[in-house]
Amino acid sequence: SVSDYFDVGLNMSWEIDVFGKITAKSRQKKDLYNVSKAEYAAAMVTVCANIAKTYVSLRVYQAQWKVATEHIESQKRIVGITEARMNAGLASMLDVTQARVVYYSTRATLPGLESLIHNTINSLSVLLGTYPENMYARLENVAPLPDYRAIVPIGVPVDLLRRRPDVVAAEYNLAASASALGIAKKEFLPTLTLNGSVGTAAHKIGNLFTNSSFTYTIAPTLSWNVFSGMSRRHNAVAARQQMEMQIDNYNLTVLNAVSEVDGCISTFESAIRTIDMLGQVVEQSRKSLELSLDLYKRGLSPFNNVVNAQLDYLTNQNSLISAHGKALNAQIALYEALGGGWNSSNL
Repeated sequence: SVSDYFDVGLNMSWEIDVFGKITAKSRQKKDLYNVSKAEYAAAMVTVCANIAKTYVSLRVYQAQWKVATEHIESQKRIVGITEARMNAGLASMLDVTQARVVYYSTRATLPGLESLIHNTINSLSVLLGTYPENMYARLENVAPLPDYRAIVPIGVPVDLLRRRPDVVAAEYNLAASASALGIAKKEFLPTLTLNGSVGTAAHKIGNLFTNSSFTYTIAPTLSWNVFSGMSRRHNAVAARQQMEMQIDNYNLTVLNAVSEVDGCISTFESAIRTIDMLGQVVEQSRKSLELSLDLYKRGLSPFNNVVNAQLDYLTNQNSLISAHGKALNAQIALYEALGGGWNSSNL
């Protein structure tokens, strides 16, 4: 004879966390997730720093372009002075040609600076993820360089360094390896599992969902693999070595952070001192040009002194602008070395 039998059921298994192995695995996964968050934050800090440095480069080129145009106007007037003196028989054609050489040489720098400005706006557009035409209207006009003077921490507390994404990542990697070691040790312990099933069974399909067809089982299972102790021992040794490696990596990361911050502070302070000294140089260069030009007009000094004063003044002004840009870049590098504006609570 043939007998029909129908059953529908659901089986479940639940490992009871008697010795904390499941908790340790959950903690390890969370630590690894935080590592990925810190790595993302590190990438964002780097992108923001590159945007800021590119913006500084743009303003440096624009400032140098503005200085060049101002000197071109001044040099053009000096060319007129030499031509007037030559026509009056007070100077030779040599003075005129020397004045024109300085004038045209300065004009020749404009195309290169304009190309640098154009390309820098393009680079900034790429970093910001937009098309260059969206940026030209905002950035093509000359604007002053940002203020380079800011409060710089001389003594950096350890808690501030711990904001750095790479230090945070190293800390969570260490925590994850410690959890992995705990998991490896807990593999030596038995596992208690609660198995259960629930369902219905009947010889007629119409009786599947009646009270009499309902079935269930609940059974605890204790498992303990006593024949793979050598394998578990090797896993525990490997986990311990991994944790020791992460300890060394964390210490090295912190030392590198301290070194980077100290170097950035030194570079920033050096740039500030350079700016102060170059400011005096520029002022004296301006006075030297005024005095040499006044003496030349009165016939008391050769035009060669005016040429040298013009070139020195322009060179020193450009050097001051470059030093200003270096100070800003050092400031940006310092903020980057301190972890930028990121912390684990606002990501």
